[in-house]
Amino acid sequence: MGYVVAGLLGGLVGAAELASRYKDRPAALVQISSAWIYVILNVVASLAALLLVRSFGWAFGATGSAVGATQVLVASFAAIALFRSSLFILRVGDQDVGVGPSVVLSSLLGAADRDVDRQRAEDRSVDVGTIMQNVSFTKAQYALPTYCLALLQDLPLPDQASLRGAVDALAGTDQMTDRQKALALGLLLMNIAGPEVVRAAVKALGDELTG
Repeated sequence: MGYVVAGLLGGLVGAAELASRYKDRPAALVQISSAWIYVILNVVASLAALLLVRSFGWAFGATGSAVGATQVLVASFAAIALFRSSLFILRVGDQDVGVGPSVVLSSLLGAADRDVDRQRAEDRSVDVGTIMQNVSFTKAQYALPTYCLALLQDLPLPDQASLRGAVDALAGTDQMTDRQKALALGLLLMNIAGPEVVRAAVKALGDELTG
């Protein structure tokens, strides 16, 4: 039973990590095979960590009936940290290279993560092109972000300030066309609000945003 719980918790940790990284549309991750590979790797890491914990009898200060639960929780939530650690560091040229479980696991996790990122990038390119199809950056640079922020009720102030800074930077550059700026604005807003909110905002503002 302990291994089942550890595997489930490890999978949830991996899924939560991906969802926090690709916030625009987390639900779309279920359609990407590499996302499942990433989650499965986290499950395997949790199971392996629990096996090691029980093999060496690590109790982490717990006693009695709490030992089993403590081992499962530590293995589930600390597995990735454990297997991303290095037994020792080798100096290769001008770089420090970690030797240990981290070499294998970090490479596998990194490959899965990059594949998820590439597939989400393709979807996002299609989404932003459709949503911002007729939008003029000059007309949308203040109205659209303000409207999207008003639609969101609990966006942290640092995220709002970061968005404002990025939009101001776009407005201040003369190295991009209005169309390119509009697409970049759409991506910035999708990162915070998701494509559906941005699509709804563009539809609500209508002709006021078109060039």
